[in-house]
Amino acid sequence: EEIVPGPKSRYRIKVEGKKHTLIIEGATKADSAEYSVMTTGGQSSAKLSVDLRPLKITTPLTDQTVKLGKEVCLKCEISENVPGKWTKNGLPVQEGERLKVVHKGRIHKLVIANALIEDEGEYVFTPDAITVPLVCQIHVIDPPKIILDGLEADNTVTVIAGSKLRLEIPVTGEPPPKAIWSRADKAIMEGSGRIRAESYPDSSTLVIDVAERDDSGVYNINLKNEAGEAHASIKLRLWISLILRLAPNVTEVGDDWCIMNWEPPVYDGGSPILGYFIERKKKQSSRWMRLNFDLCKETTFEPKKMIEGVAYEVRIFAVNAIGISKPSMPSKPFVPLAVTSPPTLLAVDSVTDSSVTMKWRPPDQIGAAGLSGYVLEYCFEGSTSAKQSNENGEAANDLPAEDWSLQTQTGSTRPKFTITGLPTDAKIFVRVKAINAAGASETKYYSQPILVKEIIEPPKIRIPRHLKQTYIRRVGEAVNLVIPFQGKPRPELTWKKDGAEIDKNQINIRNSETDTIIFIRKAERSHSGKYDLEVKVDKYVENASIDIQIVDRPGPPQAVTIEDVWGENVALTWTPPKDDGNAAITGYTIQKADKKSMEWFAVIEHYHRTNATITELVIGN
Repeated sequence: EEIVPGPKSRYRIKVEGKKHTLIIEGATKADSAEYSVMTTGGQSSAKLSVDLRPLKITTPLTDQTVKLGKEVCLKCEISENVPGKWTKNGLPVQEGERLKVVHKGRIHKLVIANALIEDEGEYVFTPDAITVPLVCQIHVIDPPKIILDGLEADNTVTVIAGSKLRLEIPVTGEPPPKAIWSRADKAIMEGSGRIRAESYPDSSTLVIDVAERDDSGVYNINLKNEAGEAHASIKLRLWISLILRLAPNVTEVGDDWCIMNWEPPVYDGGSPILGYFIERKKKQSSRWMRLNFDLCKETTFEPKKMIEGVAYEVRIFAVNAIGISKPSMPSKPFVPLAVTSPPTLLAVDSVTDSSVTMKWRPPDQIGAAGLSGYVLEYCFEGSTSAKQSNENGEAANDLPAEDWSLQTQTGSTRPKFTITGLPTDAKIFVRVKAINAAGASETKYYSQPILVKEIIEPPKIRIPRHLKQTYIRRVGEAVNLVIPFQGKPRPELTWKKDGAEIDKNQINIRNSETDTIIFIRKAERSHSGKYDLEVKVDKYVENASIDIQIVDRPGPPQAVTIEDVWGENVALTWTPPKDDGNAAITGYTIQKADKKSMEWFAVIEHYHRTNATITELVIGN
């Protein structure tokens, strides 16, 4: 590539007599190449290699301490515009919504929005052209917080005289804050005293082994770390306990409710009982939830809005003018469960002279208790006065329980059952219920009495549309034809081929209650023909026919004759093949080949006549 110096070019040529010098301003690595100069008397070349100047760290990284949630910006500057890599604790830094890597000229930045505790660590920036990395530390701090969510109003704690108080206050902060408890400006020390403080990474606890009357008052908790301080005051109230001896008893459960009752306290604490508070919790949880904010005056209550299928426990508190008692023992765990909705679409599937088969759909709503099975009952018409169902069949025969015969109550969830041993010409009513762990659903009645007598349904053959015309298959292919039919009782079926009995060693016939199947594993031409099906029920007969044609490739055409040759043309005639493959000949393909190469090429395809004229031949070949 020729170098053309100019006003805007980085290249200049300096001439001093016979000496010519090429000057490149602002050389970069891209200028590394072989340069040549040519004159009328010869040529001279030289290779130029441009290396980077030694990098210098203009602005190093600095350690930073930042509050939780604030932005962090690590910045460094080096003497050249070169890329580099950021790592945290030895692992590559991954950019995301909170973390952005910025490279602008010689300045490199790592910006972290909304700093989290996990952002703390050692960060290293390594330029691509320098072996000495730039290192700094990020220290994330969080001002201490005191969490008083579990306390009563006005941060009050009530303790029963003579009992042990262990008041655990959750705290947060980074680094973990130091907690100091005090009362009346007197610090409460950690140790083994009756009143003492205990410190943990995420909480601070005030412990009073045996509460006394003089322990009532205000207790202060102070938290402090390098990010700040937090203060809170907690009022301790002492009272004599009401005693609830027995756990509440859950007597009934529904889909999201239960009914519970309990005995009054054996000791009222010297003040009449004003009422009760009730709490519940999930069995696997430790968090109790208050259910009533107005005192319950009775010793019975109905908790609601529970989750079906989840185990719960309940407990109660007694309240008098002095305060609230300790909680009772939790009740035995219980699970709200709902019965299913009734089965749907109860219908008669089939009837014989001694049995009735009923079928139905599963309930629309099953619930957490699942489905254990069904109870099907029947009774005879005339057992007692019966009230017919409404138009929808939802409230059928209103008969006394003793008239209904329990037919099945099993663990099967199959929505079908056959009632056997019934007298012919009797009429029965049928009803069914779904069963699960919560009990039986509402009853689904069949809307009218059922006559126990087999109904003759004339046979009907339903030939599939594709079999209403000749069914064609190639030799060697499988034939698998399914012919549906109807008829009750089960029809008698007879197959014939071309008026004769079918050879079952060659053709398989499979019959069921609703269809018949012709199956041929490997079809042969001999399987072609007319297949006649007769379906008979009692004196009723239905017939249908299917034409099956098994085809093969045709044989070669016969008597190929050259009738005439002139110029570039030849006239041919032939006769159809002796073997048409059991199907009409649809056309011919004519090919030609040069005698020297004997490579065949198609000149006419899909030709329907038995004579043709071939043109464009080569004269002399």
